[in-house]
Amino acid sequence: MNYREESLKKHAEWKGKIEIVSRVEVDSREKLSLAYTPGVAEPCLAIQRDPEKSFTLTRRWNTVPVITDGTAILGLGDIGPEAGMPVMEGKCALFKAYGDVDAYPLCIRSKDTEEIIRTIELLAGSFGGINLEDISAPRCFEIETRLKQDLDIPVFHDDQHGTAIVVTAALINSLKLVGKDKQNIKVVINGAGAAGVSIAKFLLRFGVRDIVACDKAGIIADSDDFNSAQSELACLTNPRGVRGKLSDAMVGADVFIGVSAANCVSADMVRSMAEKPILFTCANPVPEISVPEAKKAGAYIHGTGSSENPNQINNVLVFPGLFRGALDVRAKTINFEMMMAAAYGIASCVSDEELSVDYILPYAYDKRAHSRVAQAVAQAAIDTHVARITK
Repeated sequence: MNYREESLKKHAEWKGKIEIVSRVEVDSREKLSLAYTPGVAEPCLAIQRDPEKSFTLTRRWNTVPVITDGTAILGLGDIGPEAGMPVMEGKCALFKAYGDVDAYPLCIRSKDTEEIIRTIELLAGSFGGINLEDISAPRCFEIETRLKQDLDIPVFHDDQHGTAIVVTAALINSLKLVGKDKQNIKVVINGAGAAGVSIAKFLLRFGVRDIVACDKAGIIADSDDFNSAQSELACLTNPRGVRGKLSDAMVGADVFIGVSAANCVSADMVRSMAEKPILFTCANPVPEISVPEAKKAGAYIHGTGSSENPNQINNVLVFPGLFRGALDVRAKTINFEMMMAAAYGIASCVSDEELSVDYILPYAYDKRAHSRVAQAVAQAAIDTHVARITK
Protein backbone atom coordinates (compact mmCIF):
# COMPACT_ATOMS: atom_id res chain seq x y z
CA MET A 1 0.00 0.00 0.00
CA ASN A 2 1.14 3.52 -0.78
CA TYR A 3 0.36 4.94 2.66
CA ARG A 4 0.75 8.56 1.61
CA GLU A 5 -1.66 8.40 -1.31
CA GLU A 6 -4.17 6.24 0.55
CA SER A 7 -3.98 8.47 3.64
CA LEU A 8 -4.79 11.56 1.57
CA LYS A 9 -7.85 9.80 0.16
CA LYS A 10 -8.96 8.68 3.60
CA HIS A 11 -8.55 12.15 5.12
CA ALA A 12 -10.78 13.55 2.40
CA GLU A 13 -13.28 10.82 3.17
CA TRP A 14 -13.11 11.19 6.97
CA LYS A 15 -13.24 15.01 7.00
CA GLY A 16 -11.53 14.92 10.39
CA LYS A 17 -10.50 12.10 12.73
CA ILE A 18 -12.28 13.26 15.89
CA GLU A 19 -15.67 14.65 16.84
CA ILE A 20 -17.60 15.68 19.95
CA VAL A 21 -20.17 13.21 21.25
CA SER A 22 -22.54 14.32 24.00
CA ARG A 23 -22.48 12.36 27.25
CA VAL A 24 -26.03 13.43 28.13
CA GLU A 25 -29.39 13.34 26.41
CA VAL A 26 -31.32 16.60 26.02
CA ASP A 27 -34.50 15.22 24.49
CA SER A 28 -36.98 16.37 27.14
CA ARG A 29 -37.76 19.46 29.20
CA GLU A 30 -36.44 17.84 32.37
CA LYS A 31 -33.18 16.67 30.80
CA LEU A 32 -32.59 20.02 29.12
CA SER A 33 -33.24 21.84 32.40
CA LEU A 34 -30.68 19.64 34.19
CA ALA A 35 -27.96 19.83 31.55
CA TYR A 36 -28.51 23.50 30.74
CA THR A 37 -30.58 26.31 32.18
CA PRO A 38 -31.86 26.68 34.85
CA GLY A 39 -30.19 23.70 36.57
CA VAL A 40 -26.68 24.35 35.27
CA ALA A 41 -26.45 27.51 37.41
CA GLU A 42 -25.90 25.44 40.53
CA PRO A 43 -22.65 23.72 39.43
CA CYS A 44 -21.47 27.09 38.06
CA LEU A 45 -21.89 28.66 41.49
CA ALA A 46 -20.26 25.67 43.17
CA ILE A 47 -17.19 26.09 40.96
CA GLN A 48 -17.17 29.82 41.62
CA ARG A 49 -16.89 29.07 45.34
CA ASP A 50 -14.27 26.35 44.80
CA PRO A 51 -12.54 26.25 41.37
CA GLU A 52 -11.17 22.76 42.19
CA LYS A 53 -14.70 21.48 41.67
CA SER A 54 -14.22 22.13 37.96
CA PHE A 55 -12.46 18.75 38.02
CA THR A 56 -15.49 16.94 39.47
CA LEU A 57 -18.43 18.83 37.98
CA THR A 58 -17.15 19.11 34.39
CA ARG A 59 -15.13 17.02 31.93
CA ARG A 60 -12.02 19.04 32.72
CA TRP A 61 -10.56 16.13 34.69
CA ASN A 62 -10.23 14.05 31.51
CA THR A 63 -9.46 16.75 28.93
CA VAL A 64 -6.10 17.51 27.33
CA PRO A 65 -5.23 19.84 24.43
CA VAL A 66 -2.64 18.77 21.87
CA ILE A 67 -0.96 22.11 21.19
CA THR A 68 1.38 23.05 18.35
CA ASP A 69 2.59 26.14 16.53
CA GLY A 70 3.32 24.09 13.41
CA THR A 71 7.08 24.63 13.47
CA ALA A 72 8.32 21.03 13.76
CA ILE A 73 5.65 18.76 12.29
CA LEU A 74 6.89 15.16 11.99
CA GLY A 75 9.81 15.22 9.59
CA LEU A 76 8.24 18.04 7.60
CA GLY A 77 9.53 20.98 9.63
CA ASP A 78 7.90 24.40 9.81
CA ILE A 79 4.75 23.93 7.72
CA GLY A 80 2.40 26.10 9.79
CA PRO A 81 -0.31 25.45 12.38
CA GLU A 82 -3.13 24.60 9.97
CA ALA A 83 -0.91 22.09 8.13
CA GLY A 84 -0.12 20.49 11.47
CA MET A 85 -3.80 19.84 12.23
CA PRO A 86 -3.91 16.31 10.69
CA VAL A 87 -1.10 15.23 13.03
CA MET A 88 -2.73 16.83 16.06
CA GLU A 89 -6.05 15.17 15.21
CA GLY A 90 -4.25 11.87 14.88
CA LYS A 91 -2.69 12.28 18.33
CA CYS A 92 -6.12 13.08 19.74
CA ALA A 93 -7.55 9.91 18.21
CA LEU A 94 -4.76 7.88 19.83
CA PHE A 95 -5.32 9.56 23.19
CA LYS A 96 -8.93 8.38 23.09
CA ALA A 97 -8.33 4.92 21.63
CA TYR A 98 -5.48 3.93 23.97
CA GLY A 99 -6.03 6.05 27.08
CA ASP A 100 -9.71 7.08 26.98
CA VAL A 101 -8.49 10.68 27.28
CA ASP A 102 -10.55 13.41 25.59
CA ALA A 103 -7.99 15.37 23.58
CA TYR A 104 -8.49 18.35 21.29
CA PRO A 105 -6.11 19.91 18.72
CA LEU A 106 -5.13 23.52 19.31
CA CYS A 107 -2.94 25.02 16.58
CA ILE A 108 -1.60 28.46 17.53
CA ARG A 109 -0.81 31.07 14.88
CA SER A 110 2.30 32.39 16.55
CA LYS A 111 5.98 31.58 16.82
CA ASP A 112 6.49 34.04 19.63
CA THR A 113 7.47 32.22 22.82
CA GLU A 114 5.75 34.71 25.14
CA GLU A 115 2.54 34.71 23.09
CA ILE A 116 2.39 30.92 23.10
CA ILE A 117 3.01 30.70 26.84
CA ARG A 118 0.40 33.34 27.61
CA THR A 119 -2.16 31.73 25.30
CA ILE A 120 -1.79 28.36 27.02
CA GLU A 121 -1.88 29.93 30.48
CA LEU A 122 -5.15 31.68 29.65
CA LEU A 123 -6.71 28.43 28.44
CA ALA A 124 -5.35 26.15 31.18
CA GLY A 125 -8.49 26.36 33.34
CA SER A 126 -10.32 24.29 30.72
CA PHE A 127 -7.99 21.30 30.90
CA GLY A 128 -6.65 18.60 33.22
CA GLY A 129 -3.24 18.58 31.54
CA ILE A 130 -1.31 20.10 28.62
CA ASN A 131 0.37 18.15 25.81
CA LEU A 132 2.81 20.22 23.75
CA GLU A 133 3.54 18.86 20.29
CA ASP A 134 5.85 19.58 17.36
CA ILE A 135 7.23 22.90 18.60
CA SER A 136 10.75 23.57 17.36
CA ALA A 137 13.84 23.81 19.55
CA PRO A 138 15.05 25.76 21.40
CA ARG A 139 11.73 27.55 22.02
CA CYS A 140 10.09 24.31 23.11
CA PHE A 141 12.41 24.08 26.14
CA GLU A 142 11.52 27.58 27.35
CA ILE A 143 7.80 27.08 26.73
CA GLU A 144 7.63 23.81 28.65
CA THR A 145 9.83 25.01 31.53
CA ARG A 146 7.81 28.18 32.06
CA LEU A 147 4.46 26.40 31.85
CA LYS A 148 5.55 23.75 34.34
CA GLN A 149 6.52 26.53 36.73
CA ASP A 150 3.33 28.55 36.27
CA LEU A 151 0.61 25.89 36.02
CA ASP A 152 -0.67 23.40 38.59
CA ILE A 153 -1.63 20.75 36.02
CA PRO A 154 0.69 18.35 34.14
CA VAL A 155 2.60 19.86 31.20
CA PHE A 156 4.33 17.42 28.85
CA HIS A 157 6.23 18.01 25.62
CA ASP A 158 5.83 14.69 23.86
CA ASP A 159 8.62 15.20 21.32
CA GLN A 160 11.07 15.57 24.19
CA HIS A 161 9.96 13.26 26.93
CA GLY A 162 7.72 10.80 25.10
CA THR A 163 10.63 9.97 22.82
CA ALA A 164 13.05 9.70 25.74
CA ILE A 165 10.72 7.35 27.61
CA VAL A 166 10.11 4.93 24.75
CA VAL A 167 13.81 4.90 23.77
CA THR A 168 14.72 4.08 27.37
CA ALA A 169 12.15 1.27 27.45
CA ALA A 170 13.66 -0.15 24.26
CA LEU A 171 17.15 0.13 25.74
CA ILE A 172 16.14 -1.64 28.98
CA ASN A 173 15.05 -4.71 27.05
CA SER A 174 17.84 -4.55 24.47
CA LEU A 175 20.52 -4.58 27.16
CA LYS A 176 19.01 -7.80 28.52
CA LEU A 177 19.50 -9.44 25.13
CA VAL A 178 23.09 -8.29 24.61
CA GLY A 179 24.13 -8.87 28.22
CA LYS A 180 25.51 -5.38 28.79
CA ASP A 181 25.19 -3.01 31.74
CA LYS A 182 23.85 0.52 31.31
CA GLN A 183 26.74 1.98 33.31
CA ASN A 184 29.36 0.50 31.00
CA ILE A 185 27.91 1.11 27.54
CA LYS A 186 28.89 3.81 25.06
CA VAL A 187 25.90 5.60 23.50
CA VAL A 188 25.87 7.89 20.46
CA ILE A 189 22.89 10.20 19.92
CA ASN A 190 22.59 11.89 16.54
CA GLY A 191 20.30 14.91 16.53
CA ALA A 192 20.52 17.74 19.04
CA GLY A 193 17.00 19.07 18.81
CA ALA A 194 14.18 18.62 21.31
CA ALA A 195 14.22 14.81 21.20
CA GLY A 196 17.99 14.36 21.20
CA VAL A 197 18.60 16.71 24.12
CA SER A 198 15.85 15.11 26.17
CA ILE A 199 16.97 11.55 25.42
CA ALA A 200 20.51 12.37 26.52
CA LYS A 201 19.38 13.94 29.80
CA PHE A 202 16.95 11.12 30.50
CA LEU A 203 19.52 8.40 29.85
CA LEU A 204 22.04 10.14 32.11
CA ARG A 205 19.51 10.10 34.94
CA PHE A 206 18.70 6.49 34.05
CA GLY A 207 22.33 5.62 34.71
CA VAL A 208 24.14 5.71 31.36
CA ARG A 209 27.53 7.33 31.90
CA ASP A 210 29.09 7.61 28.44
CA ILE A 211 27.04 9.52 25.87
CA VAL A 212 28.40 11.32 22.81
CA ALA A 213 25.90 13.67 21.18
CA CYS A 214 26.14 14.80 17.56
CA ASP A 215 24.39 17.16 15.22
CA LYS A 216 24.81 17.77 11.50
CA ALA A 217 28.17 19.47 12.12
CA GLY A 218 29.57 16.55 14.08
CA ILE A 219 30.21 15.83 17.75
CA ILE A 220 28.72 18.39 20.13
CA ALA A 221 31.38 20.40 21.93
CA ASP A 222 31.39 23.73 23.74
CA SER A 223 30.79 26.45 21.18
CA ASP A 224 29.12 29.81 20.87
CA ASP A 225 27.28 28.45 17.84
CA PHE A 226 24.99 26.27 19.95
CA ASN A 227 21.78 27.29 21.62
CA SER A 228 21.58 27.16 25.40
CA ALA A 229 20.14 23.62 25.50
CA GLN A 230 22.90 22.29 23.24
CA SER A 231 25.58 24.09 25.26
CA GLU A 232 24.23 22.42 28.40
CA LEU A 233 24.26 19.10 26.58
CA ALA A 234 27.92 19.62 25.66
CA CYS A 235 28.77 19.99 29.34
CA LEU A 236 26.86 16.85 30.34
CA THR A 237 28.11 14.46 27.65
CA ASN A 238 31.26 13.21 25.92
CA PRO A 239 33.29 12.26 29.03
CA ARG A 240 36.11 10.81 26.86
CA GLY A 241 36.51 14.05 24.91
CA VAL A 242 35.89 12.51 21.49
CA ARG A 243 36.21 14.93 18.60
CA GLY A 244 35.24 14.79 14.94
CA LYS A 245 32.24 13.68 12.92
CA LEU A 246 29.47 11.17 13.54
CA SER A 247 31.66 8.43 12.06
CA ASP A 248 34.29 9.15 14.74
CA ALA A 249 31.71 8.98 17.51
CA MET A 250 30.39 5.63 16.26
CA VAL A 251 33.70 3.81 16.65
CA GLY A 252 33.33 1.30 19.50
CA ALA A 253 29.82 2.48 20.41
CA ASP A 254 27.38 -0.04 21.85
CA VAL A 255 24.25 1.94 21.04
CA PHE A 256 23.27 4.39 18.31
CA ILE A 257 20.15 6.51 18.76
CA GLY A 258 19.10 8.57 15.77
CA VAL A 259 16.57 11.40 15.94
CA SER A 260 18.03 13.20 12.97
CA ALA A 261 17.91 12.73 9.21
CA ALA A 262 17.51 10.01 6.61
CA ASN A 263 20.48 7.96 5.45
CA CYS A 264 23.13 9.71 7.55
CA VAL A 265 24.55 6.42 8.90
CA SER A 266 26.63 4.19 6.64
CA ALA A 267 27.27 0.46 6.77
CA ASP A 268 30.91 1.21 7.64
CA MET A 269 29.78 3.17 10.70
CA VAL A 270 27.76 0.18 11.89
CA ARG A 271 30.71 -2.14 11.30
CA SER A 272 32.89 0.14 13.45
CA MET A 273 30.62 -0.27 16.48
CA ALA A 274 31.16 -2.64 19.40
CA GLU A 275 30.05 -6.28 19.46
CA LYS A 276 26.28 -6.80 19.19
CA PRO A 277 25.49 -3.19 18.30
CA ILE A 278 22.07 -1.73 19.05
CA LEU A 279 20.59 0.81 16.63
CA PHE A 280 17.46 2.89 17.17
CA THR A 281 17.03 4.87 13.96
CA CYS A 282 13.95 6.99 14.56
CA ALA A 283 14.04 9.52 11.72
CA ASN A 284 10.69 9.58 9.89
CA PRO A 285 9.61 8.70 7.31
CA VAL A 286 13.07 7.40 6.26
CA PRO A 287 15.46 6.17 8.99
CA GLU A 288 19.14 7.03 9.38
CA ILE A 289 19.98 3.65 7.81
CA SER A 290 17.64 1.04 6.36
CA VAL A 291 16.98 -2.14 8.32
CA PRO A 292 18.40 -4.51 5.64
CA GLU A 293 21.57 -2.45 5.26
CA ALA A 294 22.09 -2.19 9.03
CA LYS A 295 21.51 -5.91 9.55
CA LYS A 296 23.89 -6.78 6.75
CA ALA A 297 26.53 -4.56 8.38
CA GLY A 298 26.15 -6.40 11.70
CA ALA A 299 23.39 -4.61 13.68
CA TYR A 300 22.25 -7.04 16.37
CA ILE A 301 19.09 -5.14 17.36
CA HIS A 302 17.50 -2.52 15.13
CA GLY A 303 14.44 -0.44 15.95
CA THR A 304 12.88 2.31 13.84
CA GLY A 305 10.02 4.78 14.13
CA SER A 306 8.00 2.91 11.51
CA SER A 307 5.32 0.26 11.99
CA GLU A 308 6.55 -1.35 8.77
CA ASN A 309 9.62 -2.74 10.60
CA PRO A 310 10.06 -4.83 13.75
CA ASN A 311 10.66 -2.92 17.01
CA GLN A 312 8.71 0.25 16.33
CA ILE A 313 9.98 2.94 18.72
CA ASN A 314 7.08 5.32 18.84
CA ASN A 315 5.70 7.79 21.38
CA VAL A 316 2.24 6.27 21.04
CA LEU A 317 3.35 3.73 23.64
CA VAL A 318 3.82 6.60 26.10
CA PHE A 319 1.44 9.54 26.03
CA PRO A 320 -2.00 7.88 26.27
CA GLY A 321 -1.10 5.82 29.35
CA LEU A 322 1.04 8.52 30.90
CA PHE A 323 -1.76 11.10 30.79
CA ARG A 324 -4.32 8.47 31.85
CA GLY A 325 -2.30 7.80 34.99
CA ALA A 326 -1.62 11.49 35.70
CA LEU A 327 -5.28 12.47 35.22
CA ASP A 328 -6.58 9.60 37.33
CA VAL A 329 -4.73 10.88 40.41
CA ARG A 330 -5.08 14.53 39.38
CA ALA A 331 -1.32 15.03 39.39
CA LYS A 332 0.04 18.57 39.67
CA THR A 333 2.94 17.83 37.34
CA ILE A 334 4.71 15.05 35.45
CA ASN A 335 8.08 14.43 37.09
CA PHE A 336 11.08 12.24 36.30
CA GLU A 337 9.89 9.43 38.54
CA MET A 338 6.58 9.23 36.70
CA MET A 339 8.35 9.18 33.33
CA MET A 340 10.79 6.49 34.45
CA ALA A 341 7.87 4.44 35.77
CA ALA A 342 6.36 4.70 32.28
CA ALA A 343 9.58 3.42 30.69
CA TYR A 344 9.75 0.40 32.98
CA GLY A 345 6.02 -0.19 32.52
CA ILE A 346 6.44 -0.38 28.75
CA ALA A 347 9.50 -2.62 28.99
CA SER A 348 7.74 -5.00 31.40
CA CYS A 349 5.09 -5.81 28.80
CA VAL A 350 7.60 -8.00 26.98
CA SER A 351 8.40 -11.02 29.14
CA ASP A 352 11.84 -12.63 29.23
CA GLU A 353 10.38 -15.57 27.33
CA GLU A 354 8.97 -13.32 24.58
CA LEU A 355 12.01 -11.04 24.32
CA SER A 356 13.93 -11.34 21.04
CA VAL A 357 15.96 -9.18 18.68
CA ASP A 358 12.78 -8.51 16.70
CA TYR A 359 10.52 -7.98 19.72
CA ILE A 360 11.89 -5.57 22.32
CA LEU A 361 8.75 -3.45 22.77
CA PRO A 362 5.02 -4.18 22.88
CA TYR A 363 3.05 -3.22 19.82
CA ALA A 364 1.51 0.25 19.79
CA TYR A 365 -2.00 -1.22 19.71
CA ASP A 366 -1.35 -3.45 22.76
CA LYS A 367 -3.83 -1.96 25.25
CA ARG A 368 -2.19 -3.94 28.03
CA ALA A 369 0.87 -1.71 27.64
CA HIS A 370 -1.12 1.52 27.95
CA SER A 371 -2.91 0.20 31.03
CA ARG A 372 0.37 -0.79 32.65
CA VAL A 373 1.88 2.62 31.94
CA ALA A 374 -1.15 4.33 33.46
CA GLN A 375 -0.96 2.26 36.63
CA ALA A 376 2.80 2.78 37.01
CA VAL A 377 2.56 6.54 36.42
CA ALA A 378 -0.32 6.96 38.86
CA GLN A 379 1.56 5.10 41.58
CA ALA A 380 4.73 7.11 40.97
CA ALA A 381 2.73 10.34 41.27
CA ILE A 382 1.35 9.16 44.61
CA ASP A 383 4.77 8.03 45.83
CA THR A 384 6.36 11.40 44.95
CA HIS A 385 3.52 13.41 46.52
CA VAL A 386 2.33 15.20 43.37
CA ALA A 387 -1.04 13.46 43.28
CA ARG A 388 -4.19 15.16 44.60
CA ILE A 389 -6.06 11.83 44.69
CA THR A 390 -4.29 9.00 46.56
CA LYS A 391 -7.00 6.36 46.92
